[in-house]
Amino acid sequence: MNHPEQMFNYHTWANQTILGRIKELPSAVLSQEVGSSFPSVAHALSHIYAVDKMWYLVLNGTGMPEALQATIPLNGTILTSVDEYADIFAELTEQYREWFSRHSDLEQTIQLNNPYIGVRQTSLAEIMLHLVNHGTYHRGNITTMLRQLGHASTMTDFILYLYQEPVQVV
Repeated sequence: MNHPEQMFNYHTWANQTILGRIKELPSAVLSQEVGSSFPSVAHALSHIYAVDKMWYLVLNGTGMPEALQATIPLNGTILTSVDEYADIFAELTEQYREWFSRHSDLEQTIQLNNPYIGVRQTSLAEIMLHLVNHGTYHRGNITTMLRQLGHASTMTDFILYLYQEPVQVV
């Protein structure tokens, strides 16, 4: 397994771990309004999913402007249960795993036309590492939001992932 794939596996584990923690809390926590970077935990989860989906489209040949347009509605699609979030993340994870099975050279570059910052040759590995970093950043937002709502979060640090078996959200 290559480093970007291992980091994606960490990203998957961390998403499952935070979803598992949210599932332990009262169901209202998912949609409860909070003064933070997102209006609710559900909004943050939808954003992580939308961006993960956008990068999946880019990795499969869709131009970034088109991938952004296709996934913007996902940012506003707020699901009503942790199980629904777990299901969509699990489905996308399987799509990524299938993608990894077809792409062994992650140093291959593509021309990325990022509408916010311009055109750049970018390796597939750089895209994967960005995806993981983006998810880590927003799981941190979720941790803060849970604390603001009076609940403890859970650790999703990479080093912890290295010491644990992945959890399963049920």
